[in-house]
Amino acid sequence: MTTTTLAVLVPLLPFLGAAAGLLLGRTAPGYVRPLAVLPSLTSLVLAVLVAVRQGGGQAINAATELTPTGSVPIELALHIDGFAALVAVLVGVVASCVQIYSTGYLRDDPRYPSYAALVSLFTSAMLLVVYSGDLIVLLVGWEVMGICSYFLVGHYWETSEARAASIKAFLVTKLGDVPFLIGLFALGTDAGSFRITTVLGTVASGGLHHPTLIALLLLAGVAGKSALFPLHTWLPDAMAGPTPISALIHAATMVAAGIYFVARLLPVFQASSAAMVVLAVMAAVTMAGSALAALAQDDIKRVLAYSTIGQLGYMAGALAVGDRGAAVFHLLSHGAFKALLFLAAGVIIHASGTNSLAVMSRMTGLRSRVPDAYWTMTVALLALAAIPPFSGFFSKEAVLGAAEHVATGHTEHAPGSAGWIVLVAGLVTAVLTAAYATRLWLLAFHGRGVEAPDHGKEPRSMTVVLWVLAVPSLAFGLAYGPLPDWFDGRDLTPVLTTSVLGTGLALVGGIVTYGAWRHTTALAPRIPLGAVAAHPDADAGVVEAEAIASHAPVFGDVAYAPDPADPGRLLLGPLHRHAAVGFHLDAVYNVLFVRPVQAGAALVRFLDREVVDTYVRGAAALPRLLGAAVRRAQTGNVQTYVSALLAGTVVLVVAALLVATGA
Repeated sequence: MTTTTLAVLVPLLPFLGAAAGLLLGRTAPGYVRPLAVLPSLTSLVLAVLVAVRQGGGQAINAATELTPTGSVPIELALHIDGFAALVAVLVGVVASCVQIYSTGYLRDDPRYPSYAALVSLFTSAMLLVVYSGDLIVLLVGWEVMGICSYFLVGHYWETSEARAASIKAFLVTKLGDVPFLIGLFALGTDAGSFRITTVLGTVASGGLHHPTLIALLLLAGVAGKSALFPLHTWLPDAMAGPTPISALIHAATMVAAGIYFVARLLPVFQASSAAMVVLAVMAAVTMAGSALAALAQDDIKRVLAYSTIGQLGYMAGALAVGDRGAAVFHLLSHGAFKALLFLAAGVIIHASGTNSLAVMSRMTGLRSRVPDAYWTMTVALLALAAIPPFSGFFSKEAVLGAAEHVATGHTEHAPGSAGWIVLVAGLVTAVLTAAYATRLWLLAFHGRGVEAPDHGKEPRSMTVVLWVLAVPSLAFGLAYGPLPDWFDGRDLTPVLTTSVLGTGLALVGGIVTYGAWRHTTALAPRIPLGAVAAHPDADAGVVEAEAIASHAPVFGDVAYAPDPADPGRLLLGPLHRHAAVGFHLDAVYNVLFVRPVQAGAALVRFLDREVVDTYVRGAAALPRLLGAAVRRAQTGNVQTYVSALLAGTVVLVVAALLVATGA
């Protein structure tokens, strides 16, 4: 079988699995789980075969014209280089792990068949984006992912949070997709083709007429899809969906699509220095702001959501300094440990019965209840914090090294200002990332209080997946040696200066957070249960039963205050309340966009009802009144008609006489 045929089957198999799952989900429920897992696993195997055959060498290209469309043709094309081959393997690994994990996590969910089918469709759409050699075909996968995220984030549609989150995710991403679509058409028009190879050739020859405008339009769509500032606000709210979907969206699909798109078309963006600086600023604000927000979150999934936004900021920063090898290296590394973080969080949530870190911090023995999640999440958090030798250290160091290279003027691939922006923001974020990773680990696994509930052993389908993902989270960073052969030959070896700075700052962030946790834990007041309601640190009306029900730490006849010790509050100080709500960006959007749109809609409704409808009602009322007047004259009485006729005759005679006399 040719490599091209294998590549076609990679996105096709999950699509067929999705179609079969939707058709047979209700009539043949026994086939649902095999139809969910087997196509993804087979697609993964084929993606690995494609990667082996591609081997990081010459790109594989194939195309066939779909239908004549005029001056700019649209083709069903493949363009598989080293980036595409490895990203497809990542998508296959994460999607397969999510499908296997979901068989246990959602084993009692009545809507599992449609869920599994949509996950397969989601996977197929992302693989289409990865392998596509034509921008319009890529756009199809791009938009299919948007509608899949809408349905999957809103899976628990009975809850208002899920409904609102799915609508918000759809609308915010569509807000970016409108300029993105315009940018694609402008790019195709300038290049005379939507083929990626032709577009890149046009850029190389200087044939792109509007590089800055096109790049900025495309960046709007990338910001929406990959949750970069200022269109990142949908991603934390998307945590209302099932936890495995969070792993899929955050690790291998949707948010990865925007970063991958910029990496694939990086020369288009490099043609405009202004666009590169804009991307650098977006990356800097994204990574630093999201790290501060993560430090203030109570929901464990929202911490991880803001963490994803921050790591996407690192990837965007690597692209802003012209190093797509570092960006995709971090995308691959992050995909493994972020999928592990979310799936481990799902196990913890299942065991503790809550998403709240505040409640988990009031439990003791949680780590012994879920040892698989404890050890694998520890590995993933160390990778997230970029502690050597875990994978996150090598990939994040590649980003910082690339930024330092540009900042010190050793390359002309990007403006020096972009290098300094990314480098400074990246180092600041390294401290904050280690801080919120340490905080999550301490609050989730080192709580003090009541015994953690025992829900029995987790399904093996959930725990085995954690160990599978722990391997690349630990060891994938060591691939920095052979990866340059797949990534344009750019060296990914850690740089001494940024390695020492980054690791040192990460250690400082972790140690300071641990010290703050010890300090706040020691100062946490212990209140006699009978005095809980009267204590100034307690909520009014809290009684012993409520304290126990809410897992407040109870020792004999005393309990901790309802608000647990949280090092994030101490570290952020007065900034905490602003960071907890994402620095009020949703409120700003509400004032700038939502309220004006609602006011405009109210005005249109008023004009429609009170002005337009008045004319419509008037146009109908006048004939109705005339008809009523005429109807009154039609009595059906012959004598009345004769009398009227005689009266009319008399009037006419008199009028004629008056006229004659006057003449």
